[in-house]
Amino acid sequence: MNGKKIAEIRKIQRLSQEELAEKAQVSRSIISFLETGKEKDVKLFTLTRIAKALNCKVEDFL
Repeated sequence: MNGKKIAEIRKIQRLSQEELAEKAQVSRSIISFLETGKEKDVKLFTLTRIAKALNCKVEDFL
């Protein structure tokens, strides 16, 4: 999983971490940890919510 890819897609869509977190119904800290590589044990359910909020597929984060 490539957290930098999440950040890249988020920035292209001009969303803040807070806005993405709200859309995905996850905490902002999860978004931050994923983007910085601090979170390694992320559930597929969480990635699916983030992907849906960004209008992309989980595979786009790989």
